[in-house]
Amino acid sequence: MQMTSSANSVLGQGPMDTRTLKEQIARILRGAILSGKIKTGQRLNESELARDMGLSRIPVREALQQLQEQGLVVDIPRRGKFVVDLSEEDIQKINSLRIILEAEVLRLCRAKITPEGLKSLADLVKKMEQSREVSEIEASALDIEFHRVLWLHSGNEYLAKTLENITIPLFAHRVLWRINREMLGWASILPNHHRLLMEFVLGKTKKPAEEVMLEHLSYRYNKPERFSSIALTQDDSKASVDIESTASRPDERLQSVASM
Repeated sequence: MQMTSSANSVLGQGPMDTRTLKEQIARILRGAILSGKIKTGQRLNESELARDMGLSRIPVREALQQLQEQGLVVDIPRRGKFVVDLSEEDIQKINSLRIILEAEVLRLCRAKITPEGLKSLADLVKKMEQSREVSEIEASALDIEFHRVLWLHSGNEYLAKTLENITIPLFAHRVLWRINREMLGWASILPNHHRLLMEFVLGKTKKPAEEVMLEHLSYRYNKPERFSSIALTQDDSKASVDIESTASRPDERLQSVASM
């Protein structure tokens, strides 16, 4: 099955090879999303897309599923599929969860990772060093690949799947956000903050896993721990310091009372 001539004209595409129809539809939609022709948060109606392309719904559905696996599309129950669009609060809630879950991944990897897994991580860090000026999409792919190696070697497929589900849309959103603002430079900071994770897995740091993850995420996000219990602990510590500071200055308090 091929696109109609009118759809080909509108999308600027030639006839499609039916053997790779799903991939070609996904490529066209991905390009439209990354270029901003399809906006973040926009609904992707399977029937309308199929009609516009002159295709059956099946390859369009498969293409949307592929984009969903890549994080560019999210499926909201009873509403449909949309281009990923996360609020600042969504982002921070995901990161707060990542601190906890990926800290567990780091501990498991330190105990279980194979020599092959360590080599994969080292090779990726080296590739990051050599790819400081690549596009945001390529930088994101390297970033995701590194984390997937960690998730895989945790030995817990349910932990890996959970992280895949919550993290991939976050990475995709980040790419769209930076591209739409013509911001570059993700690749330039990749090596340093992934080397932090590598050092923990190798046992070269005594920092707790949660602290390592917090430092890793803080390279790119402001207060990624905001919605985690770490933030509550920080607030309690600050309150304790304030109380101790006040208690250590009794003369000042007495003078304040006397002057009233």
